[in-house]
Amino acid sequence: MADPLKIVFMGTPALAAHILERLVTASGANFRVVGVVTRPDQPRGRGLGMEPSEVGAVAAKHGIPTLKPLKIRTWSFLSEMEEFDPDILLVAAYGRILPARILDVPRIAPINVHASLLPRHRGAAPIEGAILAGDAETGVTIMRIVERMDAGPMYFQCKLPIEPNDTQGTLKEKLAELGASASLEVIDLAARGALVETPQDEALATYTAQVEKKDAVIDWTASAAQIERMTRAYDPWPVARTRLGADEVLIWRAAVEDESQTKWGGPPCPPGAIVSVKPYPIVQCGTGRLRLVEVQAPGRKRMSAADFLRGKRIEAGARFGP
Repeated sequence: MADPLKIVFMGTPALAAHILERLVTASGANFRVVGVVTRPDQPRGRGLGMEPSEVGAVAAKHGIPTLKPLKIRTWSFLSEMEEFDPDILLVAAYGRILPARILDVPRIAPINVHASLLPRHRGAAPIEGAILAGDAETGVTIMRIVERMDAGPMYFQCKLPIEPNDTQGTLKEKLAELGASASLEVIDLAARGALVETPQDEALATYTAQVEKKDAVIDWTASAAQIERMTRAYDPWPVARTRLGADEVLIWRAAVEDESQTKWGGPPCPPGAIVSVKPYPIVQCGTGRLRLVEVQAPGRKRMSAADFLRGKRIEAGARFGP
C-alpha cells in the first residue's frame, strides 16, 4: 500500500477552518495533514489579547504544526515549507498571491478551493459577486494554482442553487461544506493518480474585487432588485447602509415590492423617497419599489423597519440617501 499523501493546508477565515476540520477528521490511509499555514495571531476582544485565526485555532486543537508568516516571499518561509515535503498544497481563502517558488514545493500540485463556478467570479469576493449578479446558482471549483488570479486548470466542480433568501453568511456555510467534500474528492483522485485538468474558458471570465465598507452604501437610483440583492450580499458584513437625515441606517432585510414602477401614483417620487409607512415602509428606487423589513439604527439592536420609522415619527415623503 502506498504511503498516505502529505497535505499542507493554507487558509485563514471560518470557511477555510471548516474545510480543515473536515480534512483532519477524514484523514487516514489516503492522506494526512502534515502542516498548516495561516496569518499571524491578532489582538481581539476587549482585552486585545492575541488570538489565532479560525484556521490557526483548528490546527492548534489537533496539534498540527503551524506556520504564521508575516511575509511569504522569503527564503526562510520557503525552507519551512520544503521541510513539510508535501504532496499537495491545499489553499482555501488564504488571501495572498503565492509566488512560483512556493507553488513548486508540492510534489503533485498546488490546489485552490474557490467558492464559485469558475471562470465566473474570479477574485476576492465570489460569494458576494454571485448574489449581486442575481445568479441562480453558484458552487465550488477545485483548480491548480497558477500565477494568474484564479486562472488555473480545473480538477473538479460542484454546483449549488442560490435560494431567494440566501445571504453571504448562509452561502458561506453551505459552500464551506461543499468545499470540504470537493476537496476530499480531489485528494482521493490524486491518491489514485487520476487527476485530470480542464482548462478554463477565458472568454467567460468575470472578476470580483475585495469588498469595502463604501461598497455597501445604497444608491437609490438603482433598481429595487439590485438593492435587495445588496442587502443579502453584504449580510453579515459590511451590511447595506443608507442615511436618514443625520443618521446612518443599516438595512438588513428588504423585499422587492414592485420591479418596474418608476413612480407611486400621482406625482413622481424621487429615488430614496419613503412613499408609504403603513402597514410597512416602502421606498421608491430608480426602478421599482423596495419594502424595508429589518433595519438597525446607530447603537441600537436590529428591529423591524416599521417599528423603527414609527419610533422616529417618520412620515411618507421623507427621503433616504445623502
